[in-house]
Amino acid sequence: MTKTPVGLILLLWGAGLGAAAQYAKVSVIFDQLPDVYPDAGAALGFAVSLVGFIGIIFGVVAGLLVARIRYRRALLWALWLGAVVSALQSFLPSFEWFLVLRGIEGLSHLAMVVAAPTLIAQLSAPQHRGLSLTLWGTFFGVAFAVLAWGGLPLVAAYGVSSLFAAHAVYMAVFAVILTFSLQALPTSGTPEKLHITSILRNHIAIYRSPRISAAGLGWVFYTFCFVSVLTVMPSFIDPSERAFVTGAMPLASIVSSMTVGVWALRHISAVGVVIWGFGCSIVSMVWLGIDPANAYGCIALAASLGLIQGASFAAVPQLNNTAETQAQANGAMAQMGNVGNTIGTPIMVAALAGFGYVALPVFVSIALLMGLLVHLILSRVRNKV
Repeated sequence: MTKTPVGLILLLWGAGLGAAAQYAKVSVIFDQLPDVYPDAGAALGFAVSLVGFIGIIFGVVAGLLVARIRYRRALLWALWLGAVVSALQSFLPSFEWFLVLRGIEGLSHLAMVVAAPTLIAQLSAPQHRGLSLTLWGTFFGVAFAVLAWGGLPLVAAYGVSSLFAAHAVYMAVFAVILTFSLQALPTSGTPEKLHITSILRNHIAIYRSPRISAAGLGWVFYTFCFVSVLTVMPSFIDPSERAFVTGAMPLASIVSSMTVGVWALRHISAVGVVIWGFGCSIVSMVWLGIDPANAYGCIALAASLGLIQGASFAAVPQLNNTAETQAQANGAMAQMGNVGNTIGTPIMVAALAGFGYVALPVFVSIALLMGLLVHLILSRVRNKV
């Protein structure tokens, strides 16, 4: 690729917003679900987390499967499957069937978050790849902001089912557009047949590789911190500043990723940017330890985490030359990201209950330090190979 098809990259990013909305559409209306399913009780939590559990179990499998059935086909099937699932959810079926649909939706989500960034990396010219994948890295934050801004008024006017229906239409529209605008990538050999032995062998091979596993092994510590901090920090912020800081943190993450992060990628490796992001995040957490829940410290932390966000996706094609190994790396990122998303908040809530606010800067700093050390160690291993 000597030129980057900007329009197509934006369409793939738009499809990614639909994938992120598979999480966000339930998260933003979570407080309204007890009215829809009054007998569900504590099981309502599975309405959000089930997609994450699917990612933990099948993340690497998704990378292998997408490589086998090819990236364009996998993305289109996932978009259509997501559209059908959302359409069925709009009828507000029984809670048991709603959970079944969420499980199926988890498979659609996984296929998209593996196929789309792999396609973006392959379609982008080398000089634009960092920018393209940094843009991709914003898809979760942007989707949550859009649904909070536009989705909640829609629900207020037309009810919960309208949000699911709108998401179904969105997914179907992108499936149709990409059917005609996205061409299949050239193949490079015949992918290995999938069976339990090959799946286990590939898990071992992926996580033994200092190149394929690197982005994912760092990503688990980022997601552990980012999700848990955004969840628990607001309760400690001064009420007069809470709304501003809560809204500014994800925005600061996106802005730093698309500005400082993109600039840094032109001068140092993506892994180097990730390491700097972890280091700056640790400094921000020390600040928040000395001055608890300081508004500017919170925003500085989010901006620092934003460097990790975009550069982690950019590291995948820098460390892996083929579409197949990139899909494996993106599958590992999906798997590890879901591990971090799933365990981060419960661990942090339990730590806060036992030790109070001091647990937040201590536990988050430890996780950030571990992410930094993982990348330093893997970089040293790669240099010796």
